[in-house]
Amino acid sequence: MKIAVVGGGPGGYVAAIKAAMHGADEVVVIEKKRLGGTCLNVGCIPTKALLASSSMLMNVKEAKSFGINIEGEIKPDFSAIMARKNKVVDQLISGIEFLFDKRGIQTINGFGKLIDKNTIEVTKEDGSKELVKADKIILANGSVPVVPPMFPYDGKIVITSDEVLGLEELPQSMLIVGGGVIGSEIGQFFQNLGTQVTIVEMAEHILGNEDKDVAKQLQRQFKKDKIKVLAGVGVQTCGIVDNKVVATLSNGKSVTADTCLVAVGRKPNLKNSGIEELGIELIGRGKVKVNEYLETNVEGIYAIGDIIDTAMLAHVASKEGEVAAVNALGGKKTVNYNAVPRCVYTQPEVAGVGKTEKQLQADNEEYKVGQFDFRALGKAQAIGHIQGFIKVLAGKDDKIIGASIVGPHATDLLTELSLAVGLGLTVEQVGDIIHAHPSLSEGLMEALHDVHGECAHAAPKLVKA
Repeated sequence: MKIAVVGGGPGGYVAAIKAAMHGADEVVVIEKKRLGGTCLNVGCIPTKALLASSSMLMNVKEAKSFGINIEGEIKPDFSAIMARKNKVVDQLISGIEFLFDKRGIQTINGFGKLIDKNTIEVTKEDGSKELVKADKIILANGSVPVVPPMFPYDGKIVITSDEVLGLEELPQSMLIVGGGVIGSEIGQFFQNLGTQVTIVEMAEHILGNEDKDVAKQLQRQFKKDKIKVLAGVGVQTCGIVDNKVVATLSNGKSVTADTCLVAVGRKPNLKNSGIEELGIELIGRGKVKVNEYLETNVEGIYAIGDIIDTAMLAHVASKEGEVAAVNALGGKKTVNYNAVPRCVYTQPEVAGVGKTEKQLQADNEEYKVGQFDFRALGKAQAIGHIQGFIKVLAGKDDKIIGASIVGPHATDLLTELSLAVGLGLTVEQVGDIIHAHPSLSEGLMEALHDVHGECAHAAPKLVKA
C-alpha cells in the first residue's frame, strides 16, 4: 500500500515514519518548504533555543547571588544567539532526513493539491507539476498566522511569528499584539535582551486559556522584567509612520514601536488545497471534519494537526499522525484528548493538563482543589527559583481531572499529572507514591495531599460552581 502525506511538520513526518514502520510499501511526503513544519522551523524548537540563550543570560547576571563572581561586561550577542538557534534547527532537520532515508521515505518539494481521492498534484518551485498517486492520503497541511486586515503586514516592520525568529537586528522596541503563548515567550526573550516590549491583550489577562491565578504569576514576573502588559485592551488602528509602528488602543492611548508582532492566533493552511472541490466536509472556523479514526468524509483521506478541530499543538499533531498512519493501514486506533499538556516556556514556566477551574465552573461541576507553593520546597530554595505553585483539581470521585503548574521546570513536572489524568488515577493513588527528596516533584505530592487536607498549610474544600 502506498501512503502519501501532505505536509512535513510534526504531524506529517511522524505519520510518514509510522506508516513506514507499520508496513506501508511506499511512503511519500509532499512539503513546500523544509521538513519540520512550523514547529521545527519557526515555532517550538527555535523559540526554545532563543529562550535558552536569554535564560543563560539571566543566570549569569544572577550568579553573584549564588556566590559566583563574574567580572566584566555581560551582554548578549544577538547574531550569535540567532546562529545557535539556526544550528539547532538544522541539526534536527538533518535528523528527520536521516530517518526518512533509513525508512525509505521519499520527499517531494512542492505545493500539494488534491485532485481526487487518490491523486495529489504537486507544483514545484520552478512551476513544473507532478502527479502523485496513492492508496491512502494523510493531510497534515498545518496552519498559518492570522493577520487581521487592520494591520499593515509587510513582513519587516509589522510581522508574524514566521518572521520574528529570523530578525537580523535586535529592535529597540516591540509591540506585541496578543498575550498568548507566542506573545509571552517572544516578549520575554526580547525584553531580556534589551528590547522594550509592550504586550496588548484583549482578554482580562495574558494566557487567556489558563486560570487567572496562573496567569497572574507570569504577569507578576513580566512586571519585574519591565514588560508593559496592557490587558483588557484592543488595537483600534495600526499604521506605519517614519518606519515605525503607531497603534491606537481602545483605551484612548497609543503605542509607538520599531516592530509590531501580530500574535493573535493561527488558522488552517488550506488555501488552494483542493479539499472543497473534492467535497471534504468542513466545520466551524474552517477546519476539516474527521471521525474518531481521523478519517474525513472522503474514504481513504485522513486529516491531522492544525487543520482539524483539536488543540493546535505539535505534540497533538504527532499523536494524531501516529494514529492516522496506523488507521490508514487498516487499524482502528483513537486519540485520548483528555490529557493534552499545555506548555509555556517562559520564566517561570507555565504548564497545565486536563480541565481548568474556570472550565469546571462554566460547566457547573463540583471539584476539589489542592495547592502547594514552590517557596515551601527545599529544592526550590536551594536553586533560587521559588515563584509559583502547583494546583491539582479532582472530581467528586477523587480522580485527578486537571492540574496547573507555574514555576521552575513546570513543563517537565507536568508529565506525572498528565499520566494521572490520562489513566484516570485518583488523588490517593498518586499521592501515596513516595517522591524523591529533595526534589521539585515533592510539590506534586504536597498538592495532592492538600486535596484531602493532609498538607499542613491548608484544609480540604469542595468548590461549587
